[in-house]
Amino acid sequence: MAAFDFKKDRKDLYQPTTAPSIVDVPEMLYLMVDGQGDPNTSKAYIEAIQILYSLSYTIRMDKTEKDYFEFVVPPLEGFWDFAEHAVFPNGGPVADKNQLVWTAVMRQPRFVTPEVLAAARAKLSQKKPELNAGLARLETFTEGLCVQAMHIGPYDAEPATVKLMERYRDQRGFAAEYTAARRHHEIYLSNPTKVAPEKMKTILRLPIKKR
Repeated sequence: MAAFDFKKDRKDLYQPTTAPSIVDVPEMLYLMVDGQGDPNTSKAYIEAIQILYSLSYTIRMDKTEKDYFEFVVPPLEGFWDFAEHAVFPNGGPVADKNQLVWTAVMRQPRFVTPEVLAAARAKLSQKKPELNAGLARLETFTEGLCVQAMHIGPYDAEPATVKLMERYRDQRGFAAEYTAARRHHEIYLSNPTKVAPEKMKTILRLPIKKR
């Protein structure tokens, strides 16, 4: 039997087109690590990614859990916002990236419980003691209504895609709904170390509500 793949199970959520669409994202289980800073230079962000991948692969390799099933480790995701007092230079749309507040996340199969996570942390602490696996928490989250689109290209070119999504949202009678829980969401389908910037694929989601 083939390993379960979240991306294939819900193609509407993981294989969108470049044309914006409205999706209602159900409750999902995530490993999460919080932080702040420029993802291009922040040691905390690099460590968060290492923790998420290391724990996810440790969980995948441990088949002793009674409800275990084979699964493909899902892509890295991130929820993004700016610090409360972030300064937007020259009135532009891009703030100082050092003011970014982020939660790096990776989806988990339903058999992952706090006990499964604790066991994975213990194994990881022995294998990679330099990683603080205690920074990761297990949490369910229901994202709800979003406008979604596939962005193809470098991360710094995302504002053009976001503008298309915002126009689509407004034309269909929806409004933005940014809160402490509902933030700009990105799902990274490409490895930036292996894929040319102009070919990278990133799913973008913006939280919305009905007017």
